[in-house]
Amino acid sequence: MMTTEPIVLTTDSTVAEAFGRWSEKFARFLGTATFLVFMTAFVFFWIIWNSLAPEDLKFDHYPFIFLTLLLSLQASYAAPLILLAQNRQADRDRIQGNEDRERDERNMADTQYLTRELASLRTALSEVTNRDYLHTQLTDAIEEIVKKLNKKN
Repeated sequence: MMTTEPIVLTTDSTVAEAFGRWSEKFARFLGTATFLVFMTAFVFFWIIWNSLAPEDLKFDHYPFIFLTLLLSLQASYAAPLILLAQNRQADRDRIQGNEDRERDERNMADTQYLTRELASLRTALSEVTNRDYLHTQLTDAIEEIVKKLNKKN
């Protein structure tokens, strides 16, 4: 008796990633002036050829049904690829946003820590006797001692 193993369909992440990168390149190309120029030239050539060529060389007579079919087919494949590229970009943006938010939180915590440290240093410095105050106090003390010594003599 022969046993069959169940067929498990899995998506290979490297294939999905490669397809995703390809779809992004394709979507990027669809948004370029180069694509618009080539597509415009292609459509103009198609229409001019099928309008002005001899009857036996025309392959898509007016109203250009085959051209419409090709453009519809191209649009039906382009739309999902563009959406896939947008979803991948949204995922990257979300990850970048999370990383930015975490970095901002760390920076805020560092800033708050440094602010507290600076405040404690200011407090400590305000309690430290400054040089002018100490000089004045020592001068007064010396004068007082000298006066007391002069009174004894």
